[in-house]
Amino acid sequence: MNRLARFAWIVVAWNLVVIGWGAYVRASGSGAGCGQHWPLCNGEVVPRAPAVATIVELTHRLTSGLALLSLVALVVLVWRHRPAGHPARRAAGWSMLFMLTEAGVGAGLVLFQYVADNASMARALFMAVHLANTFLLLASLTLTARWLEDGRAGVALAGRGGRTAMVGLFALGVLVVGISGAVAALGDTLFPASSLGHALSQDLSPTSHLLLRLRVIHPALAVVVACLLIVGAPRIAIDDPTEIRRRLGPGQRVALLAAIQAGLGFLNVLLLAPIWLQLVHLLVADLLWIAIVLLGASVLAARASAAAVPAPAYQARVSAVGP
Repeated sequence: MNRLARFAWIVVAWNLVVIGWGAYVRASGSGAGCGQHWPLCNGEVVPRAPAVATIVELTHRLTSGLALLSLVALVVLVWRHRPAGHPARRAAGWSMLFMLTEAGVGAGLVLFQYVADNASMARALFMAVHLANTFLLLASLTLTARWLEDGRAGVALAGRGGRTAMVGLFALGVLVVGISGAVAALGDTLFPASSLGHALSQDLSPTSHLLLRLRVIHPALAVVVACLLIVGAPRIAIDDPTEIRRRLGPGQRVALLAAIQAGLGFLNVLLLAPIWLQLVHLLVADLLWIAIVLLGASVLAARASAAAVPAPAYQARVSAVGP
């Protein structure tokens, strides 16, 4: 693996850390730690005598800022060291766009006070948009790293209708489950249950808050999508010989992560969603999403064409300009 690809994977990993810490901010009720101020914290650059919630929220902002700076560095390096038309350039550009929209959604949550004990449906909608944007950011970052790693010419959809549809169905399913999970996690945070029976009564009562009545949708969707991934992902044909030779191919990795995620979801319900388990559940959800993106990149990898630069010449060209 070349140095630029390695750096891109480090950026992906760092963003997983930022996403996890952001979930902790929500689960711990620390979202209002900096008040209704952004990018300042309680009107100050460095708060004096900050409370615990302020430290938690400020740490999230600092780690998010480092994520933005690292992505800026990655985009500059990709555009300097990869030729025009290289797919990693496009993926890096999309990554920057979704990073900026991610910051915008985060700022909106603070400025509109959709934090702490706010139980409005507007906050739930923001959470759904936040999750969708996060997944798109991770997808763009993952493709940037992948295409820097192997130098492929992106994806090609022509003649692959069935495979494209299956990968699209997998991605859509996980995205919908992720959005419903974000809403369910918000309900768990705002309306904690004292027992499993209490949680079930909350979910089924017609007088419960809408967030609680929506919470039951998440496990039902999760079971359906998990079964789809476990059965379907390993069956998708992959032309890439390097992937075929691996003991655990992209489809098998997706199926394994889907099974683990289903088990974690069951445990989450059983243990009444403790914060540490919510964070593990989110991490595996992100890894499952990344695995689906990599599956799509392998299944739909563009084959060499007459119009493309011949592989040996292209590799020499990348070696000459790459770090």
